[in-house]
Amino acid sequence: MSTGFILYPAIDVRDGRVVRLAQGDYARETRYGSDPLGVARGYADEGARWLHLVDLDAARSGGYTLLPLLQALAAEGRLKVQTGGGVRSRDDVARLLDAGASRVVVGSMAVREPEQVLGWIAEFGPQRITVALDARRDEAGIWRLPVHGWTETGAQTLDELAGRYRKEGLRHLLSTDISRDGMLTGPSLPLYDHLRQIAPGLEVQASGGVAAVEDVLAARRAGCAGIVLGRALLDGRFRLSEAVAALEAAC
Repeated sequence: MSTGFILYPAIDVRDGRVVRLAQGDYARETRYGSDPLGVARGYADEGARWLHLVDLDAARSGGYTLLPLLQALAAEGRLKVQTGGGVRSRDDVARLLDAGASRVVVGSMAVREPEQVLGWIAEFGPQRITVALDARRDEAGIWRLPVHGWTETGAQTLDELAGRYRKEGLRHLLSTDISRDGMLTGPSLPLYDHLRQIAPGLEVQASGGVAAVEDVLAARRAGCAGIVLGRALLDGRFRLSEAVAALEAAC
């Protein structure tokens, strides 16, 4: 793929199965089989160069459980893997990188303990850490930051933290509009326009709501550096190869 825009097909794993949650709700789970490695290989066959791998069990309870899968993907060498879920410490980051991750996604800790996460960015380098600031807009129009599997709300706002991380060395920011996650209602373009204004220069990954190839192109036009593709691919609404071809044609 010659375009600089990156497609991140997503595999969310819970209890060994490929699943998707609606709006981060563990009670609203759709299952897609018990072969995450096979799903990943299928995406590689269709032109993926990256994979977004999430340990949903660890996101809620801590203790990353997907090391064997991560190691298998790294050994095959077909996909760069961006992965997270339950990353709580510097040793967690190091363990995932040592197992073959190209980037480690840090979510709740990035909201709760930004000083620590900034230290990890300084130690491991801005290319090895993706900060996930997943947001929900409140009645006053302020983007709030739920944590702990989206079950609690952090004290700081998206504006405060995104601006700080940008100033202090972050390069890769993943942001999901939680209201759209798994809902197939299109990406939250107002969120990404807002991020471009408050944190210019960050390589923003869009996530949540994608239902069609046009949504991928819309995120690219909005200035995002990439997009995470979850339910739409698993449901067969379009194939990853179609998105690859559309991006090539748009260049």
